Amino acid sequence: MKVIIAEKPSVARDIAAIVGASNRREGYLEGNGYAVTWAFGHLIGLAMPQDYGITGFQAENLPILPADFKLLPRQVKDGKAYKPDPGTMKQLKVIKELFSKCERIIVATDAGREGELIFRYIFHYLECNKPFDRLWINSLTDQAIRKGLENLRPGTEYDNLYASAKARSQADWVVGINASQALSISAGYGVWSLGRVQTPTLAMICSRYLENKEFKPQTYFQVKLHTVKDATQFAIISTERFGTKQDADRILERIRSSESVSVVNVETKQGSQEPPLLYDLTTLQKETNSRHSFSADKTLSIAQSLYEAKLISYPRTGSRYISDDVFAEIPALIAQLSGYAPFANYAKLLSGASLNKRSVNDKKVTDHHALIITENMPKDISADQRIIYDMIAARILEAFSGKCTKENTSVSLDASGVLFSVKSSVILIPGWRAVLNAPDDEKSEDDVSALPLLSNGDVLPINGTDLLEKQTKPRPLHTESSLLSSMETCGKDLSNEEEREAIKESGIGTPATRASIIETLFSREYIVREKKSLVPTNKGLVVYLAVRDKKIADIGMTGEWEYALNKIAMGEMDADTFHKGIEVYAAQITAELLESKIEGGNKRESCPCPKCKSGQVTIFQKVAKCNNESCGLTVFRNKSGKDLTDGQLKDLLVKGKTGTIKGFKSKENKPFDAAVAFDAEYKTIFSFPPKTSNSKKRK
Repeated sequence: MKVIIAEKPSVARDIAAIVGASNRREGYLEGNGYAVTWAFGHLIGLAMPQDYGITGFQAENLPILPADFKLLPRQVKDGKAYKPDPGTMKQLKVIKELFSKCERIIVATDAGREGELIFRYIFHYLECNKPFDRLWINSLTDQAIRKGLENLRPGTEYDNLYASAKARSQADWVVGINASQALSISAGYGVWSLGRVQTPTLAMICSRYLENKEFKPQTYFQVKLHTVKDATQFAIISTERFGTKQDADRILERIRSSESVSVVNVETKQGSQEPPLLYDLTTLQKETNSRHSFSADKTLSIAQSLYEAKLISYPRTGSRYISDDVFAEIPALIAQLSGYAPFANYAKLLSGASLNKRSVNDKKVTDHHALIITENMPKDISADQRIIYDMIAARILEAFSGKCTKENTSVSLDASGVLFSVKSSVILIPGWRAVLNAPDDEKSEDDVSALPLLSNGDVLPINGTDLLEKQTKPRPLHTESSLLSSMETCGKDLSNEEEREAIKESGIGTPATRASIIETLFSREYIVREKKSLVPTNKGLVVYLAVRDKKIADIGMTGEWEYALNKIAMGEMDADTFHKGIEVYAAQITAELLESKIEGGNKRESCPCPKCKSGQVTIFQKVAKCNNESCGLTVFRNKSGKDLTDGQLKDLLVKGKTGTIKGFKSKENKPFDAAVAFDAEYKTIFSFPPKTSNSKKRK
């Protein structure tokens, strides 16, 4: 018997259907000489300090550097302690029994670094020594699974990938545990979370926030002239910026007296714009955030669901290229889209045409190729799934279309010795831009849509003048889109696509982990969303100010670690050498953080408990809770789809009732307004305002 182990039950069912394992058993499916079982993500992880006999936070214990890392099943909280998760233990028992009976194992966890780690940790924890092969596929279609099963690779070929995954896991443990404990000890209260990638990411958000808030705008002035030629009216802007209104007014008077402006130079160039590369996960996350305000985590979750529905290829990819053999499948996918209503017309035009091969490069395909659709067409999918699917489908059509051809005109003009300029860009052949009728993103706000035919020496009338008062602007606050770009390029602001591609291996985090890193910052209450912007909380700023000059916040160093992990995966660096470097780094940051000071801290709102009268109720992210364990008063922040503010929670605790709050949702999803109050047993209830009637009482 062969055992196939997948990462999730849904994937296991798809594989089981292909191999003929149709008999359902507890925790697996069997048949036709196969048993197909599954994990539930990370069943096994690294043990915590207490499992090494280290309890509490004590400076003398730091740095904690295990000689041999222990593996433990997933833990759940039981009172103040932790115990193995019962569901995890049950599934591990099934897997252990199947491994002991089988001749060979087929590894079908996700084909990537983390998927490899999930299997290897289970394999080593169970002390299994059975030989195993690797199923490495880019999609979950029946065709891909069959092809993958026909071309299994020896598991040993992925030892370097596992070495990289294990090195990442242990590095995050060593840095996270030691840094967090050191800062908590230094603070003298609370538990403060730091991490190898988490903290540099927080640093990028906080530094941008402080830069933005501390920015002092400078006022400047420009002169705007209105002119005309051949019945085409257009405006031109002075190239010089004037520091005072007085200077600008003086120039304006001089120009008005001349009544005309002369064309000094006209430069017209025809240029082309290559189509965009195919999506990798990070680029998809950036664009869904910009266009649809999706969080990185939401985009990943939706993309994963489309992958499991066999509609797109493996989403956790860091490549924007496909190989020549995958390119051979592209014409069929384009032809398929000719029957998909949103892009049918364009796909029909592209079918049979010569395809642009900019996104085809065998050498630039890493573990997985770029995101593409599969041969399966979507049917009953959600609106959000449709958005992501359509973006990936549209990008395929764009990537393999022709260049966009433009005519760019730049004109310099002179009015009484003052230089003016105007630019125009006209699309001659839309090429790839015709897929979505995408606007020209290279245009500036002062560019005009079209200019008349202008020649050197032309004298044009001045039909009007304006004095423009402007202010210098700071760099905007980070959005998830801009943060993902900064994580990808280690904080370097690069607009050129080729430059971004060249440096992405030195970014912080990976396409698969960046979303979870951002979500961790939310869960730690270090950042919040304000519309699209990411804004640090007081707690986040306190942490940043404590660590900003420390090695733990060094973005460049974290990028170097990520680069090293990639080298380990390729067999170009020794994992032990990397780990020794991490241990030295951990010792350095521990020493730095033990000497640091946290000013202010995260002093949460609290008030006397209205129930027990002796405890204090502290307001946390999701609950308000009394610190008297015998009391047990707990008030959840979310009520009927709405989060109560800190002020509303405080009113409830102090006054026994909030004011009327708008926007609750009933079970039928109907909105209603109500106050929140305590009943006699200090359970929360809705209190509705008295009904009023405009009808007159009958006599």
